[in-house]
Amino acid sequence: MTADVVIAGAGPNGLMLARELILAGVRPIVLERVDGQGKENRANGLVGQVVRALDRRGLYERLTGSAEPPRPSPGYMFGAMPLDLGRLDDNPMYTLQVPQKRLEQVLEESVRELGVEIRRGHELVGLSQDEDGVTAEVAGPEGPYRLRARYLVGADGGHSVTRKLCGIGFPGVTRDHSVSRSAHVTVPAELTDPATGGLNVPGYGHIPPFMHHRTDHGLFAYAPFPTGTLVSTTEWDREDVDDGPLTLDELRESIRRVLGADLPFGPPEGPGPHLLRRLVGGNTRLAERFRDGRVLLLGDAAHVHSAIGGPGLNLGLQDAINLGWKLAAEVQGWAPPGLLDTYETERRPAAERVVMHTQAQAALIAPGPEVTALRVLFGELLRDERTIKHIADMMSGADIRYDLEGTHPLTGRPASDLVLETETGSVRLAELTRTARPLLLDLTPDAALAGALDGWRDRVDLVSGTASREGLPAALLLRPDCYVAWASDSPRPDAKELDTLRTALTSSFGTPR
Repeated sequence: MTADVVIAGAGPNGLMLARELILAGVRPIVLERVDGQGKENRANGLVGQVVRALDRRGLYERLTGSAEPPRPSPGYMFGAMPLDLGRLDDNPMYTLQVPQKRLEQVLEESVRELGVEIRRGHELVGLSQDEDGVTAEVAGPEGPYRLRARYLVGADGGHSVTRKLCGIGFPGVTRDHSVSRSAHVTVPAELTDPATGGLNVPGYGHIPPFMHHRTDHGLFAYAPFPTGTLVSTTEWDREDVDDGPLTLDELRESIRRVLGADLPFGPPEGPGPHLLRRLVGGNTRLAERFRDGRVLLLGDAAHVHSAIGGPGLNLGLQDAINLGWKLAAEVQGWAPPGLLDTYETERRPAAERVVMHTQAQAALIAPGPEVTALRVLFGELLRDERTIKHIADMMSGADIRYDLEGTHPLTGRPASDLVLETETGSVRLAELTRTARPLLLDLTPDAALAGALDGWRDRVDLVSGTASREGLPAALLLRPDCYVAWASDSPRPDAKELDTLRTALTSSFGTPR
């Protein structure tokens, strides 16, 4: 029994990778030790450039039911401090309120439609590899068996079996001084503010929705999601933590300590699933390496960090989109030397940056008067649009620039949204990237670049047209993850520029046929 790629883990990251691979013509098999989908939502939304990435694969429309493109969010938060993103001319922060369970459902439906095989109740328990492939030892419902593949990807979470089987270290820090409590509840209607959607707590005051609210005693959050109202607290340095399951009474007492006031609430309504969870401490860890021969790590298997700011899915799903086309190129035999190694050289710095800013936010929400003073100073800095822009780019992932050859300022950066005027009418870039293939966008007046693709037409698609707005380059070469591999501002590229285009084609998509 063989597959091109075996993926251990059918969470969002593993399913997204499976989808990228099947779009590229590579056959994955997904193993998931859990029989059915998990009942608990580990996340309640998506934040950052991943929202645009889902739009560019046609998944945003499936998740929202709307053909309208995503719009930047007018506000967000950093370390429980508001970011006024409406002041930015180029706002990179996109948000999408969708429970993780719903995201997994849509991804699974999509990959099954494309023909991906998902084996639930099948657990990776061992592996060995040689020069030609990987042999996975699997424990299935009908007994153990072996599964042979060219490559194996561990998308099996922070406790990754794949990572442990490969002997890859997971250095970092574990902190056990914080306690987070979260639950779906029912809040009396008279306590909600119809104008702001916020919460008016008797004896305390107004608390905005979907924002972490810090006091000198802890953190409180109120989130009236369409699927149910979620309240949560975080406290520090508490030693009297129960060992049993969280109760609503325990959460009430925690809210009283954090806010200094009582919040009346009752049990949640509706069929659920309903969250009632206590988390003690947290981990910040980064795998020593993302690759061991023909085995690679993806998402939480490669990095774990605080959930402050909601960066987890933004990071992990973009890992999958970065890895998918490179792994497919290796399987299909056209990958240039070293292409698969760029998965780690490009995505490790992104993970390190998330670790950095989530740790910084954790410091800003901690209790104590010295932290309060730091927040006052930081609040003054947030009056500067340049600071807002810097933080928004960092949190969204828009500031990532990969080390690609080329002098154009867009090279190595994610492509911006744009609309092309073609012979068949206007078309958004997001509509051109649904197939996950590389694109050469030829916006020159005479479609001067068509001949430059000779030898790569089996791997790269050409789209000719004109830009719907000024200020765009005359030509763009886009990788499947929509990062710019080459760009030109010249409406009539000369021989030298055509040579640089062919160099970029070769370095990203292999030698011409």
